[in-house]
Amino acid sequence: MSTEDTASTAIGPLDIRRVMAALPHRYPMLLIDRVEELVPRKRIVAIKAVTINEPFFQGHFPTRPIMPGVLLVEAMAQASGVLAVESLGLAGTGKLVYFMAIDNAKFRRPVEPGVLLRIEVELVQDRGSVCKFAGKVLVDGKLAAETSFTAMIADPPKD
Repeated sequence: MSTEDTASTAIGPLDIRRVMAALPHRYPMLLIDRVEELVPRKRIVAIKAVTINEPFFQGHFPTRPIMPGVLLVEAMAQASGVLAVESLGLAGTGKLVYFMAIDNAKFRRPVEPGVLLRIEVELVQDRGSVCKFAGKVLVDGKLAAETSFTAMIADPPKD
């Protein structure tokens, strides 16, 4: 994502069809239900409804269902993927957004079924195809998780 100051007007909401056009992920790995707001090349706010029907709750943990922290990080990464793809007009091109690094991940409270995750991600540094992001997940306005991460926009691997 270049640092050119192009479209900086907020867009949204984006429904699930638009999210799926931006991301290759599908059930059960798609962790973004909709985008509330997206400011190209700056930030995104996405929503995930967490239900008891999520497959990971069967084993994490059967007597006290808690969403795995690694999936909270994945939800932030997927939100950054939507931000990158929408900012650059790459939907439908097959380009992928790959994790390169995760730093300072912190989990503040358990996420249980029946909540809405508010996923907020900000673009911190833009070096073309490599970008740094800062993300957080909130439940009822309270911080559940936060991390900084680096991602790369690239073509999918050749067969």
